[in-house]
Amino acid sequence: MLETWELLSYIVTVIGLPLAIVVFLYQQRKERENEEEEVYQLLSDNYQDFLKVALENPDLRLFSSTETTTLDADQKERQLIIFAMLTSLFERAYLLLFEEDMSDKQVRRWNSWEDYVLEWCHRPDFRACLPRLLNGEDPEFVRYIEKLLAMRFDQ
Repeated sequence: MLETWELLSYIVTVIGLPLAIVVFLYQQRKERENEEEEVYQLLSDNYQDFLKVALENPDLRLFSSTETTTLDADQKERQLIIFAMLTSLFERAYLLLFEEDMSDKQVRRWNSWEDYVLEWCHRPDFRACLPRLLNGEDPEFVRYIEKLLAMRFDQ
């Protein structure tokens, strides 16, 4: 009887403990992936909310591919506020999603946000506001945007 218990304890030690560690690590990884997906979804929801704000201000022509030069002072202020909201959202996405060493899934998520950044940076009026909008933002985010602009928009 004692030998049976001893054999069972060896089996648990040799098979059960490593298996428990593998299961624990797997669950931890899945939980981290779920948290990352939730963060991505919340950021996407925030971008959708931003788009609603932009749609509520059609006079600013925020979806025009050219610079809107005929804005009065009130419109320019609203445009700057909306651009500030957008820059803040981009910074939040950068801080939560961007890493130097990302998995393929993380890269795909970040690339969708980089597409948004590039899309807005194609607007000359947004680019013109960026120095003011980036003032006081996270230094790594500012460097990222400046590098992106230099690569895409410097002649």
